[in-house]
Amino acid sequence: MTKSRGIRCPQCQNFNVQKRGRRNNKIRPYRNDCQKSFTRSRKAVSSGNRLAWYQRRVEYGHTIAYVAKRSGYGQRTLKRYFYERLSRYPTWHIQPLEKVSLPVDGTYFANKVCLVLYRDNDAKATRFYRLTDGEWFDELAEGLNNLISLGIRIESVTCDGLSGIIKAVRTCAPGAIVQRRTVHVRGECLSRLTRNPRRDAGREPRQIVCRLSSIANHEQWGYRVASPIRWEERRRAYLNRKSYVDDSHKYRFTHRLVRKAFVHIKRAPPNLFRYLDNADIPKSTNALESFFGHLKTNLRQHRGLSKEHFKYYVRGYLCSKNNRDKYKNRTD
Repeated sequence: MTKSRGIRCPQCQNFNVQKRGRRNNKIRPYRNDCQKSFTRSRKAVSSGNRLAWYQRRVEYGHTIAYVAKRSGYGQRTLKRYFYERLSRYPTWHIQPLEKVSLPVDGTYFANKVCLVLYRDNDAKATRFYRLTDGEWFDELAEGLNNLISLGIRIESVTCDGLSGIIKAVRTCAPGAIVQRRTVHVRGECLSRLTRNPRRDAGREPRQIVCRLSSIANHEQWGYRVASPIRWEERRRAYLNRKSYVDDSHKYRFTHRLVRKAFVHIKRAPPNLFRYLDNADIPKSTNALESFFGHLKTNLRQHRGLSKEHFKYYVRGYLCSKNNRDKYKNRTD
C-alpha cells in the first residue's frame, strides 16, 4: 500500500485544491477560495512549507505524528529535515537601541544546562542568551559587555538579587539601575517565617513581607518601609536573644529564621523600589518566568533529545520567537 501526499496550497495552507490543466507537462493545481494557482515543482514553495511545519513543531510543541498527519509528509522525512534544521545555527539580529530595560534571569533544565536570558521588557524580545552550567559573574559580565558593544544602552536591569549579576551590572554598566525582584524577596522571607508562625513576633514580619510587593506609590513606600524599623525597635531583645547549644558548645541566636528574614528585609530596600521613580522599569521578572514555562512545556514534547540537539532546539526556539516579534522595527 502506497501513501500519497496531498497537495497543499502555499497561500492558504489548505489541501482542498482542484487540478486544472497542465503546464510544461506538469499538473497545475488550482484553488477556488484564494484564487491562486501554482505548480508542485517549485522548490521554494516546498522549502517554505517544510520550514512552516518546522516552526510549528519548535514553537508550539506539536508531535511528529501530528505534523505528519497535517502536512502530508512522512514521519521519517520530517525527522530527517528537522534534525538537519536543528544543526544549523540560527541568525541573530540585534539593533542598536537607547534606554533598554532588561529583566535578566536564568533557568535550569534536567540535563544540567542553564539558560540565561537578557530580555527587552518593552519589545518583549530576547536581546541576548547564553547556554551554560550556571549563573556565573564572568559570563554575566560578558553578556552585558556584548550588548553594550552592539550599541544597546542599558537603562535598568531587573534581577533576583544574586551577587553575581549585581556585581556584573556595577562593573559593565555603572550607570544602569538595579531593580531587585520584589517577589523573590517576599518568597525568601516567607520560606523562613513559615506559613503559620506561633508567636506575634513571627506573625508581624510576615504581614510586613506580604505587603512589600503591593507598593505602588511613594506614600505607601514611606509607610511600609518604616514598619520594619518600628518592629525592630520593639523586638530588638527578641532578635538578639541567644541560647546555648550543647552539640557545638556555642551560643547561637535563638530565633535564627526570624532574624534571617528580618536581615533580608533590611538589606533589600536600596534596590527594591526603583520602579517607583521610573514606570518603564519592571519590578519583577514574571514575564521571563512565563517564557521559561512555555519553553519547558514545549520541551516535554521532545523528550529524548541529545544534549547537542537540546541546545540547538533552544536556540531555534528563541530565534523563531524573536522573528515573530516586531521589535526589529523599533527605533528610539
